[in-house]
Parts: sequence; C-alpha cells; structure tokens
Amino acid sequence: MSVDIQEMPGTKFVGIELQGRLAGDDYKKFVPEIEQLIHEHAKPRLLVHMRDFHGWTAGGLWEDIKFEFKHFKHLERIAFVGDKKWEAGMSKFCRAFTTAKTRFFEAEKLGEAKAWLETD
Repeated sequence: MSVDIQEMPGTKFVGIELQGRLAGDDYKKFVPEIEQLIHEHAKPRLLVHMRDFHGWTAGGLWEDIKFEFKHFKHLERIAFVGDKKWEAGMSKFCRAFTTAKTRFFEAEKLGEAKAWLETD
C-alpha cells in the first residue's frame, strides 16, 4: 500500500493519493498527518486520488470507519478520483460518515475534481 499526502500551500486543500489495498497498519502511518492538517486548516477540502486502488482489508475498513466517525464534521468537501467501479460504493459509504459534500470523478476528470474543490 502506498499513501502520499500533500498539503497544497496557501490553501485549505489536502491531496491524498492511494495505491494498492489499505490495511489497518497503513492508517497508523498517515492518520496523524491528516489529523494535523485538519487541526491547522479548520474544515479542509480533500482530493482523494485512487490510482490502482484495490480497496481495504477488514482491518483497514475498520480504521477508515473510525477515522470518518471521529472527523464526521471536520471536513468541508471530499473529491474522490478513480476508476468508475468505486463510484457507487464511495458515494454511498461516505455519506453515512461525514457531513462533507462528496463527489466522485472518473480518473480522467482530475482537473474537474480540483475545480469543484475550489468553488464556494
């Protein structure tokens, strides 16, 4: 699993790139960094780019649910970018665990996802 987190300086945008399958131990590595950015940017907007993403292990899914429950009101918008096969699942799953506006974009629409994050 590979997780790359990039703060976009001068904005409240955070880019997260996911590759492979997320396991519980992966969350221990990147959640503290994301939580620090949430603290610094009060309701940041996330761009979650899923490249060659294969979902979660059972432990990874549990850690994801705990993270989303803890930060239910702490995110303003989340743009998911990836293969169309993730669209229905990500849209339905995330709505139950966040008050953030969420939207899915196919991989070739990365620019549209960024534009959507920038709108008010």
